Amino acid sequence: MIKRLLLLLLVVVLGLAVAVFVNTARTESRQLQVAAVQLPVVDAQAAAQRLSTAITFKTISSAEEASFNDDEFFKLHAYLEKTYPRAHAVLQREVIAGKSLLYTWKGSDPKARPIALMAHQDVVPIAPGTEGEWKAPPFSGEIRDGFIWGRGTWDDKGNLFSQMEAVEALVTAGFVPTRTVYLIMGHDEEVSGLRGARVIGDTLKQRGVQLEWLIDEGTLITEGIVAGVDKNVAVVGLAEKGYGTFRLVLDVAPGHSSIPPQKTSIGMMSAALARLEAKQFPAAMTGVGADMFDAIAPEMNGINRLLLTNLWLFRPVVKMQLEKSPSTNAMLRTTTALTIVNAGNKENVLPGHAEAVVNYRLVPGQTLASVEQHVKDVVNNEAILIKPGGGNAEPSPVSASDTAGYLAINRTIRETFSNTIVVPGLMLAGTDSRHIIGVSDTIYRFSPVRARLEDLSRFHGTNERLSLANYAEMIQFYQQLLKNGAGSQTQAALKQ
Repeated sequence: MIKRLLLLLLVVVLGLAVAVFVNTARTESRQLQVAAVQLPVVDAQAAAQRLSTAITFKTISSAEEASFNDDEFFKLHAYLEKTYPRAHAVLQREVIAGKSLLYTWKGSDPKARPIALMAHQDVVPIAPGTEGEWKAPPFSGEIRDGFIWGRGTWDDKGNLFSQMEAVEALVTAGFVPTRTVYLIMGHDEEVSGLRGARVIGDTLKQRGVQLEWLIDEGTLITEGIVAGVDKNVAVVGLAEKGYGTFRLVLDVAPGHSSIPPQKTSIGMMSAALARLEAKQFPAAMTGVGADMFDAIAPEMNGINRLLLTNLWLFRPVVKMQLEKSPSTNAMLRTTTALTIVNAGNKENVLPGHAEAVVNYRLVPGQTLASVEQHVKDVVNNEAILIKPGGGNAEPSPVSASDTAGYLAINRTIRETFSNTIVVPGLMLAGTDSRHIIGVSDTIYRFSPVRARLEDLSRFHGTNERLSLANYAEMIQFYQQLLKNGAGSQTQAALKQ
């Protein structure tokens, strides 16, 4: 009997092994095959100088003060008009909500649904005390060592100005889009976009505009970040996570530290926060995350290829490994981040008031209501009030990857960036595009920016920079995207 069981076990193991290796060998690449194209020539130095000047405008937005840094934004607007005269002669320019910009480039076919390119004008401030750690002053726009340095080079003036560079070049070359093209430039994305992009979205809705597709800032071209892949990986966001901030408020009687009660405000708040951090939402390899791993699996080598092409068998092992890295863990679950704690102002006084802020990034399928209920259940203390933040947003709908928009973006990446594969993915942070959801049901989030692992800390951090070579590629990308996605009546004029 034992011999038969062992023999049966051996047969099962061998059968699984054969199935795994056959499945791995038969899994083919899903990459779009494109012919080589002649990309437009870009004067990288001249373009970099124009972006450099834009970085000097301190367009820092404020959630509290709508008119904050008005002069800096108006300087940027004037600079755009001066720097891109041909674009401004052809495109209609509107100032929305005081500081946001909406450009309309009329297409030749009024029946064709329009497309839109988005970017934002505002930037985040410099963290106090870190100014001296910058290799170049953060608002200098200094060009050195092959890079443009300064706040906004990545996020998001690099995108905004490369789009304008592309439009200026195409207008100069005689390009006439078949589809109408909108350029949407909000002014307060970094503080939720409620005054800018949301008003633009409402304006377009009132006008009855329905976009074929839209691209906004988002996921990047990673270099050497994805283990087991020899090529660069361009991730195109099909959706973005929701944003849920919840404020925990506790009020008790204050007192003297010499006679503390068994439970203090700080103790109760700390216990609640510890429970929230310990009780994470479950991870799952489903939805957009699963789509990304499915697309990347055939491009992997070695054990990584074997595991990812056979998730039917190795899913628990793969999920456990992915959960160990913060970046891949965030793809799999609604994340919990304790971000602010305030209590007490004197060492011998028991504070009567304690507050804390917990920030959640919701995967598609989760809702703000379910997260709020989760917080209440886990905190399990009626004395602690749970108050949702004003800028909370549900996860975006998931855009399809078989549309004309995704195909245009996919094709353009493959044509512009050599040695690069394209996969769908999930945008972990929030963008202004969430305010345009009612205007288009096909929204993609992608920035044609190259990033290595050591570059990721520059995002909203110190020594933000963009290479001149990559900036030239960004301009080429947007030119090519407009050709692929908007069409032209004068293609012959573009063949040089």
